Amino acid sequence: MLLEGLMNALQWQVVLMILIGSAIGISIGSLPGLTAVMGVALILPVTFGMDPVAGILLLIGVYFGAVYGGSLTAILINTPGTPSSAATAIDGYALTQKGKAHKALTISTLSSTIGGILSVIVLILIAPQMAAFALKFSAPESFALAVFGLSIISSIAGKTLVKGLIAGGLGLMVATIGLDPVGGFARFTGGNENLINGVDLVPVMIGLFAASEGFTSIGDLFSAKRAKVVIEKTKLKWEEFRVLILTILRSAGIGTFIGMIPGAGGDITAFVAYNEAKRFSKDKSEFGEGALKGVAAPEAANNSVTGGAMIPLLTLGIPGDAVTAVLLGALMVQGIQPGPMLFETNGTIVYTLFGGMLIANVIILILGLLGIRLFTKILLIPKAVLMPIILVLCTVGAYAINNNFFDVIVMLIAGIIGYFMKRYEFPVSPVILGFILGPMLESNFSRALVMSQGDYSIFYTRPITLVLLSLAFLTLFAPLLKKKAVKLKEDYS
Repeated sequence: MLLEGLMNALQWQVVLMILIGSAIGISIGSLPGLTAVMGVALILPVTFGMDPVAGILLLIGVYFGAVYGGSLTAILINTPGTPSSAATAIDGYALTQKGKAHKALTISTLSSTIGGILSVIVLILIAPQMAAFALKFSAPESFALAVFGLSIISSIAGKTLVKGLIAGGLGLMVATIGLDPVGGFARFTGGNENLINGVDLVPVMIGLFAASEGFTSIGDLFSAKRAKVVIEKTKLKWEEFRVLILTILRSAGIGTFIGMIPGAGGDITAFVAYNEAKRFSKDKSEFGEGALKGVAAPEAANNSVTGGAMIPLLTLGIPGDAVTAVLLGALMVQGIQPGPMLFETNGTIVYTLFGGMLIANVIILILGLLGIRLFTKILLIPKAVLMPIILVLCTVGAYAINNNFFDVIVMLIAGIIGYFMKRYEFPVSPVILGFILGPMLESNFSRALVMSQGDYSIFYTRPITLVLLSLAFLTLFAPLLKKKAVKLKEDYS
């Protein structure tokens, strides 16, 4: 059936739809504020009159392309096109500043493709079994996963752990604005109706990364010293890539697994994979300064989420993230009902979709590698021209989320905060991590206590929860314990 599905997906009309979808997705993903969810939702009405397979694969092409496209601007101008690319910007932009943008984009493209293909292979082989295991994640497990995600702050805090914790705390504080997830009462809104539903992630991310970078670059234009842009066209060597293979495989596994958990998404996945890459690395000091593994890990992870999120969607009818929720609607419009009976009632269509997903990843690989030389040309645009354009795109992107000017104000405030954070060497990434995980942490903590009727033992009597919380403790305090051990060793010697 897989062979038959692959042959069906190789029909020129279907391949053309995947190609168009992937190109549109890459374009949407690279623009600040235009997320994969928005891209798929915008293209959805176009598919209503199309053949079911071609229509769904057009949307999947947009989905896969947008996730990859977010890394392009993250690496080149420190502006993540999508939230899941925020982790890529840490080392990706550092490589660009060293003149290694070509190499960073090559690693991003290869890692994204491998991660995406591996997740589809997992989807094909063990989808029902993996989906059943993912359903064991209820409120306590999701809470523990959020805590583990927050513990990663110790890895992305930069030179000073205290500043990283302060930044993460700021993100958690902002995440509490809006309605209480259990009681439903308003908190910290100041009577402003725009804050009832909380602060939107995308304007905050655009402000902290893109607008702040724009403000910084505009300030540099008036400084005496101006950085000269250097673009080295050195190609990625086999020895360099060989060292990354294990990191890519590990990150793809992490991304596929977390992608199966409904509500987790690619945002946390990228940071978890980044942390694990740093944990297993022999030279941890290179992370944050332009580590190749720092690009490979988050890109392999967030692109493998695409296949992972499709597992509960197709086998159980449960969307793994916001994009697959839109895809669920698209499937049902086409008369395809996801669930346990899908493989029996529409087996041919399902395996054609599997084949199309593999083709989509190959197309992204081709488009990505062919476009690298063109993508790097953006660095040759004078900053006096580029930065005002970026600020305009930031404004348009923030407004486009909800068609609300209040989001533009949020973006500008976040941009000013981000500017001063960078000036005083506070890491920005922990703010985004805390902001993403705050609602997940709080809501699942409350739900877990409701489940246990106030008994806190639920957090250490369930095996998965206990393992995740133990890992979180080790991850957060490992740097401190290591420093203490080194100091004691020096004192005794």
